Amino acid sequence: MATTLKGATWRPPEEVTREQCLAESEAVLAMPDIPLKEHEDLFRIQAVGLEWDIGAQIYEPEDPAKICIGADGKKVGVYLLSGGDGDFKTMAPVARLLAGKFGMKVATMTYPGRLYLDDPSRHWPGDTINPDGTIRTPIWLTGEHITPDQYEVITDTSIRERYGTRTVLHAIPGTVFWDRLAGWPAAFEEGGKQTMARNFPEDEYSIFVHGHSTGGPFVFMLSQRVPNIAGVMAVENSAFGFINEAKLAKIGSLGEIGDFEKVVTETKRTDPFYELYIRTWRDKARYVGPEKLGQDGPIALMRLPMVIEEVMERWEAAKMQPQFKCEYTVSTNIEPSLEAGARATAERMGLNEADTAALVRQFLGYGRELKGPDAKPVPPVLFCVSKDSRDHGVASYKSLVMPLYAEMNPAPKTSLVHFQAGVHSYWLPEEGLPAGIAPAVAKLWFDAVTGGYSMAD
Repeated sequence: MATTLKGATWRPPEEVTREQCLAESEAVLAMPDIPLKEHEDLFRIQAVGLEWDIGAQIYEPEDPAKICIGADGKKVGVYLLSGGDGDFKTMAPVARLLAGKFGMKVATMTYPGRLYLDDPSRHWPGDTINPDGTIRTPIWLTGEHITPDQYEVITDTSIRERYGTRTVLHAIPGTVFWDRLAGWPAAFEEGGKQTMARNFPEDEYSIFVHGHSTGGPFVFMLSQRVPNIAGVMAVENSAFGFINEAKLAKIGSLGEIGDFEKVVTETKRTDPFYELYIRTWRDKARYVGPEKLGQDGPIALMRLPMVIEEVMERWEAAKMQPQFKCEYTVSTNIEPSLEAGARATAERMGLNEADTAALVRQFLGYGRELKGPDAKPVPPVLFCVSKDSRDHGVASYKSLVMPLYAEMNPAPKTSLVHFQAGVHSYWLPEEGLPAGIAPAVAKLWFDAVTGGYSMAD
């Protein structure tokens, strides 16, 4: 069990060298395992006049006395969220490290519609786009399925430089698919709040949240809406949607490779609320390429057949997860689409003008921090960046992301830690690091929560 350091003011390092990553990985993996119990918490909620099934996977010590105690004297709870294409299985390696080595209780929530409710294994069958032309679609409620007559299939090459050729589905107005795509942000908010209330009671737990990649804007949104969220552990964790919107406009369509920013200009994303992006092997390729460039340099292109094989191997392993996305409206703050989704939802619900305006304000609030005297302040944030990240570069954090947090009122405590190893999916193995930099990340989180990083200086 963690030593309680009440009132301590632990300071994060600016850099974790590769040698430190290797040493901490070895030390953490050698720690004795805490016996765990793992179970699914599946429950039904009501949001915007519809029912939704929400699932979370819970990891906790079998012996309650082994639960980690933070610097504030409360039990440590961790809420993990994958990027929008994944489910609880994405974050399982991180969850098991936090619970099994450091005694934190962890809830890994799956986005509404991403849990494969048709089978207890929760493994999605087949591929996202199958040889017979069938396409994988969300399951927001047990027994409810989106049929091909509810959408139009679109081939999109408008951002081919970044994504390749994309397949997207456009929901047809008046269908269940249309209604679900319009209203799901409210279901996510309610599902996140209930997941934490069910598993981390306010009088017992301080909660630390982490949203990998696209999950970042969603945990930042929740951070002001759940009273006992005490901090954001933001390794490869994108910022609020409006900050990502500004970052995209600055960096351009090819994104970042390390600290090098491309100058190809991209305006803002314009994805409509009724669009579902169907991922393919191309989405693995757009990460493997920059990772190989960072790890091996341009010589990686001389091994292109092997790189392509690795892309396909990663895709084969990932197909059991949902691999479709509609989160861009929140994650990049597409306000016209958020408003349109809110108005479509209000129309379905028969709301009057005042209630419609309130729902629009609710949806537009998902991409920005809450402001005003009654708003909970954004809690302390510990940003962390991997060496060979495709999307998260130190330069943009220092020049854009952290200055925008500093402009908030009140401004949250923020720090930036640069790991000199690892990739965007920071639990992936690399030479000398069988669990990637995840053990070193878990150790950093443990030091932060027991060392008082979330407490006032």
